[in-house]
Amino acid sequence: MGTLANKTALVTGAGRGIGRAIAERLAAEGALVAVHYGSSAEAAAEVVSAIEAKGGLAFAIGTRLGRPGDARELWQRFDTEIARYADTSGVDIIVNNAGVAVYGTIDTVTEDDFDEVFAVNAKAPFFLLEHGLSRLRDGGRVVNVSSGAARIATPLTIAYSMTKGALNTLTRTLALELGPRGITVNAVEPGIVRTDITPWLADAELGAQAAGWAALGRVGEPDDIAGVVAFLASPDANWVTGQCVDASGGLLLGPVVRRG
Repeated sequence: MGTLANKTALVTGAGRGIGRAIAERLAAEGALVAVHYGSSAEAAAEVVSAIEAKGGLAFAIGTRLGRPGDARELWQRFDTEIARYADTSGVDIIVNNAGVAVYGTIDTVTEDDFDEVFAVNAKAPFFLLEHGLSRLRDGGRVVNVSSGAARIATPLTIAYSMTKGALNTLTRTLALELGPRGITVNAVEPGIVRTDITPWLADAELGAQAAGWAALGRVGEPDDIAGVVAFLASPDANWVTGQCVDASGGLLLGPVVRRG
């Protein structure tokens, strides 16, 4: 029996990258996982198949985030699908992972880009939780996937970084508000992770440079982040709330000194 046996989890943006790793890890720990996707039903189906092949339980729900009514639509689809597995639409773990990136300095980011990145990265998690709190059981877990970009000044990701700062504020505020129900709310801040939104890591020189920025001497992998999320979702983390947990391998802690 895993640490999350008899629990139900929702992971947004779970069709690829970090979200997929999180969904698979939570399922491996025993949770029934709702695999949310925005545009690729095929990718989500692959995740569900991979989970089921290892003896886990999962189902896919598709909703495009960043548009009016997205949160309500997502939960309606969740309610429909969960009925095949349970008598109630309760959920124990909500992982807000879905997000989009926009690259550009303050003089190049367009209003449309700004509105989209905030709609997906900040507005969608807010209203997903607003509509989900009635379903979230007492003693539950909320984990928001933020970013190290929220604490490191990076001109090229200024709009994206602002959304993650907003997500961190949501994390701390809801931790205080939901504490009386025994619900913990935390954020995880990945650094540079090898996913399809960091294709530049495939360049040997750029990849080596990025690895050198971390104290642990490498870039992150999706499983690195999934392990932190699984801990925060587990009973072992029942005394941790309102925290933004760095999961960057020690990114830009200071000048890197290599010994030996």
